Amino acid sequence: MSTTTIVLIAVPVLVVLAGLLLFASSRRKDTDAAIGQLSPETSKRDRGRITPAAEAGAPPATGREVERAAALERRGGGLAVRDEAPADLVPWVPPDAETIGVTRRQFFNRSIVGLFGLGLAGFGAAALGFLYTESKGGFGSQIRVGKIDDIKARITEGGGFAYYPEGRMWITEYPGNALEKARAVYSPAELQGMEAGIVALYQKCPHLGCRVPECATSKWFECPCHGSQYNQVGEKKGGPAPRGMDRFAMTVSGDSLTVDTGTVINGPPIGTNTTGQEAQGPHCVTGGSH
Repeated sequence: MSTTTIVLIAVPVLVVLAGLLLFASSRRKDTDAAIGQLSPETSKRDRGRITPAAEAGAPPATGREVERAAALERRGGGLAVRDEAPADLVPWVPPDAETIGVTRRQFFNRSIVGLFGLGLAGFGAAALGFLYTESKGGFGSQIRVGKIDDIKARITEGGGFAYYPEGRMWITEYPGNALEKARAVYSPAELQGMEAGIVALYQKCPHLGCRVPECATSKWFECPCHGSQYNQVGEKKGGPAPRGMDRFAMTVSGDSLTVDTGTVINGPPIGTNTTGQEAQGPHCVTGGSH
């Protein structure tokens, strides 16, 4: 059903419902104010009867006054049909606010405002917490990976790849003979680790964000989602990715490596090939290479 059809159906329905609501409201008001009307037979039977007010010497009450008094009594008025003598007027004194307390309307209004304020306060606190939360470890913080020699040993054990889940990163070796080309492409935050023979790569594919695994046979990174391929240092070799794998800023202090996973650096542009590494065996994902 189209939106236009829904609107054409909904508008008349709303108009009819509004009309029924107004009619019911007006009928209720008329009913509350109604005083009734006696039939001719009742009026004839009531003639000659003496009301208690007439016995006291006051003029008899009419049928309309009796009906009005009955209606007021039903609504809680409890008024007499006719007073024998008007009482002295008592000066009006405003009621004490503490005696009255809080009316129902005030209670609901204050409750709504209070709940709305609490909701805004909670949202504001959550927003501030999201904006100003300081990472105390894991991804998004500075991770002290360890000594360079230990990292390289782990890379060798992994067949050229070392994965660190706490930083969502791959760490591979960067060949020293490629540093001259690297200095013309990479930033100082990347080169500090490369000069120590290490590169830290973000596991996420720059194409659509899939996690990129290593390929043990080709010694490349190969994305299983859409076939993007990268050499061992994350430079794009094929597939739909717009650039090489993103990487993290690295700091080398003495013989230790610290990776800042809160600072993601865009991967090198298409065509960057500082190491010249080619596939060393069959690809794990087909259709990605040029």
